[in-house]
Amino acid sequence: MSRSDHMDALTQVVVNNLANQHDWTGIAVHTQAGLPRPLLYGLPPKRLYVHPDEQIETIKAEKDRPDRIRQLPEQEWVLPLHLSEKWSPARFAQVFDAIHPVPPGRDPVTDEDDDDTAGSGGDRDAPWKLWRGPKRGKRLLLATVQDDSTVAYYWIHDGLVKPRQN
Repeated sequence: MSRSDHMDALTQVVVNNLANQHDWTGIAVHTQAGLPRPLLYGLPPKRLYVHPDEQIETIKAEKDRPDRIRQLPEQEWVLPLHLSEKWSPARFAQVFDAIHPVPPGRDPVTDEDDDDTAGSGGDRDAPWKLWRGPKRGKRLLLATVQDDSTVAYYWIHDGLVKPRQN
């Protein structure tokens, strides 16, 4: 099996897992100069990651509101890898250098201000929105594929992120 065939098969395993096991929509393959391999992106059915500072600001803001702040899903980058591959911090940095914080296409979070049903009202510049859409830090969902096609997912961020408060 050639390297290209291996990458295509690995990518397809992750696409099938995201679509059929995790109900992601709009999954697409992303290739561009500077990327060591193709990435995927798509929209999960619910929000997968909330930055710890956003979590704190959201809790503060909800104290002064009659309703809860909606946590719309965000498009996410996905990097398919096989368990046996060895990646260095330099290779991950190469991926982060080549991508934008938000994948291409329509994103519900960045489009929510245009949506009258979003419930955000005059909150366009609210402190809890500082970690959403293009303002968020770069992150990838690492899709690690095992030999039996089991896929385990891990977050990897560009830089340091403080841990969540419980």
